[in-house]
Amino acid sequence: MQLRLETAFTSDRYVSERGWESARLERCPLHPRGGCGFARHGTYARVEPAGTQIARWYCRRGRTTFSLLPDGLASRLSSTLAEIEQVLARVEGSASIEQASAALRPDITLPSAVRWVRRRLGPMRRALLAIVTFLGLGCAATLGGVRASLGSHVTLGELRARVAARLGSLVAPLGFGHRVSVRRARDGPLQHEAGPDGGGHSR
Repeated sequence: MQLRLETAFTSDRYVSERGWESARLERCPLHPRGGCGFARHGTYARVEPAGTQIARWYCRRGRTTFSLLPDGLASRLSSTLAEIEQVLARVEGSASIEQASAALRPDITLPSAVRWVRRRLGPMRRALLAIVTFLGLGCAATLGGVRASLGSHVTLGELRARVAARLGSLVAPLGFGHRVSVRRARDGPLQHEAGPDGGGHSR
């Protein structure tokens, strides 16, 4: 189970200062009174940014692993929120997803680039719609709409902090909820390979 690690570190600084070593989870989320064998359980690696480790803990009684994901990193996708923000901004400023995809990933074929963009775009559209709804923003469920309502420099990391109490039900990669299967949403998110605690390995 992923939990939020509240931090002002950028993803690069989290790596350079080895932020996982100072991460703390003082009590078991399932058994706050203790007695469940709750203990630190090492770390697992993320592909991006290079060198990233995520701290985790294990509840023996609940047979559940908990990991602390810093605000700058995407959930269930090997990416940063800054990269996903770039994708949203490019798509919203382009004539088509194909045009945006070609600009964002010129290193791969266009169909592959479109799939790469949709993997991020679909779930983020769902997440932004949920945020606009439960914050009562009354704006378009787009990055541009949310920024117009909350401030032009609002980042996805800051949005995660604003809705911290709802992250368990908010779809990844912004929240910690499960991604939606491609079978349920043709042009939405694609099912991702499972990694340690849901940390995918696709760029």
